[in-house]
Amino acid sequence: MRAVVVGGGLGGVAAAVALRVVGWEVVVLERAAEFGEVGAGVGVMPNALRALRALGLEDAVRAIGTPRVSSGVRDRRGRPLFRVDAAEAEHVVAVHRADLHRVLRSALPARCLVTDTEVASADDVDADLVVAADGIRSRLRAELFPGHPGPVYAGTTAWRSVTEARFPRDLELSQTLGPGTEFGVLPLGDGRVCWYAATVAPEGGREADELARVREVVGDWHDPIPALLAATPPETLLRHDIHELAAPLPAFVRGRVALLGDAAHAMTPYLGQGACMAFEDAVVLAAACARHTAVPSALAAYDRARRPRAQAIVRASRLAGRFGHRLRHPLAVAARDAAVRAIPTSVTLRGAERFLAWEPPALSPDR
Repeated sequence: MRAVVVGGGLGGVAAAVALRVVGWEVVVLERAAEFGEVGAGVGVMPNALRALRALGLEDAVRAIGTPRVSSGVRDRRGRPLFRVDAAEAEHVVAVHRADLHRVLRSALPARCLVTDTEVASADDVDADLVVAADGIRSRLRAELFPGHPGPVYAGTTAWRSVTEARFPRDLELSQTLGPGTEFGVLPLGDGRVCWYAATVAPEGGREADELARVREVVGDWHDPIPALLAATPPETLLRHDIHELAAPLPAFVRGRVALLGDAAHAMTPYLGQGACMAFEDAVVLAAACARHTAVPSALAAYDRARRPRAQAIVRASRLAGRFGHRLRHPLAVAARDAAVRAIPTSVTLRGAERFLAWEPPALSPDR
């Protein structure tokens, strides 16, 4: 059986790895001139680490990612709202997107990776299975579901970068919430720190000096935020407006095509599950192909397994933003902070389990 994956991002390459594990011949078609990821860091949550374990790549990702550190949520003055000691919760690994992509590519022979190839229609692809992993503005999704409105602006713009300087390896993995704004810290394995800032703003805004704009928004917040900004080369800063598929798709499959990752369920980043869901998709798709000899049956099983969970997380992430950084009124912010402080850590961790406790299916037809 032969599959063609359209799109060579994290989800597309993971899908290719997973399908090869179950015996399929796979080619990944990437429209760019070379494979790689542009961006900063990505948090690989425990559910995604288990997906990578099924692909035989978990140890390689852990080796280049965040050491086991404490994590938590703070207000802009640095006062804890919620904190988890390193030993209390499962390990979350932050890794540079380019490094993570490199690990995934290492599991594929060079012949599987084809660049400079743009796919405008699934009809142009000669394969038993087409995996549409062509991102939030997926051409294949638009072809398969022409009545779907596509991605919409989520009301927030975000900046991301990675520091040039190294920081202590025990730096916390953290999120800071302020009125209309949040700031995230993801320490990488080599001492650099990935950070992001997100703020409620009109769509399409741009500044001559984006780093100066970030300093205006969060520059007087608690340590180490000012130091992280000072250690960031301005030319490395990325700014993107956040979009999502607010209207759920009626299916993740049509004919011989399976939608995967952002093409299927692009979501806001407030639960840190965007790339993680793509890794889950990849493993579940491959497992379905291993269990069902007929592609239509495999894709029906994939849709049944993935659509309810992924779309539930899209909704939950949107809600997390609504009651997180999108709150701007001082009274609402104060009430939110008081409520978060009052909830026992054990209760919060149990609440997160519905997102993080996912277990991958075995990539074998007889298990």
